[in-house]
Amino acid sequence: MTETTSATPEPVEVWITGIGLATSLGEGLDANWEALNAGRINVDEKGFAPYVIHPWAPVNLETQIPKKEQRQMEAWQRIGTYAAGLALDSAGLKGNKEILSRMDMIVAAGGGERDISVDTAILNAEAQGNCTPGFLNDRLMSDLRPTLFLAQLSNLLAGNIAISHGVCGTSRTFMGEEVSSVDAARIALARIAGGQSEIALVGGSHNGERKDLLVLYEFGDYNLKHKFAPVWARQEHPGFALGSAGAFLVIESKAHALARGAKPLARLTRVVADRAQRKQPGAVTATLETLWSAVGVHEGGGAIITGATGAEPVTSEERAFLERHRDFAVRSSGTRFGHTMETQFALGLALAALSIARGALFPPGDSSGVEVETKQAPTQIVVVGAGHYRGEGMALVEAVN
Repeated sequence: MTETTSATPEPVEVWITGIGLATSLGEGLDANWEALNAGRINVDEKGFAPYVIHPWAPVNLETQIPKKEQRQMEAWQRIGTYAAGLALDSAGLKGNKEILSRMDMIVAAGGGERDISVDTAILNAEAQGNCTPGFLNDRLMSDLRPTLFLAQLSNLLAGNIAISHGVCGTSRTFMGEEVSSVDAARIALARIAGGQSEIALVGGSHNGERKDLLVLYEFGDYNLKHKFAPVWARQEHPGFALGSAGAFLVIESKAHALARGAKPLARLTRVVADRAQRKQPGAVTATLETLWSAVGVHEGGGAIITGATGAEPVTSEERAFLERHRDFAVRSSGTRFGHTMETQFALGLALAALSIARGALFPPGDSSGVEVETKQAPTQIVVVGAGHYRGEGMALVEAVN
């Protein structure tokens, strides 16, 4: 009797074939790459003083979003829908109804924006003793439009992308600040690698120009105040400068890309995540080392693109991890783009794929010594994300041979 065994299927290779970037540095890959190499940083120290933010660069929204559809979106949804359109353009998929109809979408998103004028009126009335029984319910029912309430739902970003661009496969939305975009990428990669999907749109968006968010993070003393400084130069005055950005990627199986004649920008090899018990000093450093082993980094050096926040103590613990890997050139997205919360990891993936595709790493963002110049064309880039409060993630992005 002959015993037969089934062969283990070859792992599915997953390519990044499209990138959409709409950030404080500009719109599209060329504009962002040029700004990075020129060392430009778009910072506003006065508009939301004392807080420092990175404002979104102006764009012509109608090139990606029909005007009638913009009215039902808040700023963070416009940013994300716009960046998603750029990613589809980059991948050569805009208008391809057959592929878009089955393209999966995995989005990282936060909560919707507050209506500041309504909140202010209610708080002022409360402070002045003008709140009669039922006052709050009356104001909420009369002052908040149903469309505004709907626009606050996190999964409406995916809905608006579907409406504007026709991406109509399965849809998932992850919440949970920085780690939400780690999980968005991790699940998208796992689905394609496991044969459950062939192509996906992955990413997120963030509007950092929100007074309600600045108030929220001020309760935890997380905001960078008064004067901008690079992420690695904030030890004496820690904090993050919120940034406005949209970052989306098209990822697909190698077979699917080849079948439609698409060329890879880079390969997304692995995404891993964890959550350190941060009450213990050094826990983040130890967790990042564990993730480093799990992500499958090759010896011989490369680059690290980190979403380090500038908040403490997590930034110092991440810096201790980076010191152990000095053969990898470090770049911080937070210095150049600000901290884009749910978008930060997707932004790191986009920058890694763009750097590999352009055959170079953009220049250092400061003179602290953490980031050093390198002329070596990167063939592997590790994307690191450690949340300001919780959650850690890591990804390996590689050149396609």
